[in-house]
Amino acid sequence: MQAQGHGVRQAVIEASELRLRPILMTAGAMVLGAIPLALGSGAGAESRQQIGWVIVGGLLLGTFLTLFVVPTVYTLLARRQSGVAMSRAAGEAG
Repeated sequence: MQAQGHGVRQAVIEASELRLRPILMTAGAMVLGAIPLALGSGAGAESRQQIGWVIVGGLLLGTFLTLFVVPTVYTLLARRQSGVAMSRAAGEAG
């Protein structure tokens, strides 16, 4: 989207809007699928419950990172890169 002329922030916002629903639907389906494993009972349930909670926690953490941390880090790195390009251009012009 930046190649189409959008600024860094606008490109991140538009890309996030496009990806939000598929990410939430996929993560939600996987978390809901792991809930019976985490809440199960019966023979050997203790070890399966631990694995289930690890899966649920990992999926939630991964979703959080995908939705918030990755766009934030991209924005910071893109701003830094554009700042370096501007300072190089100013150095060559001066």
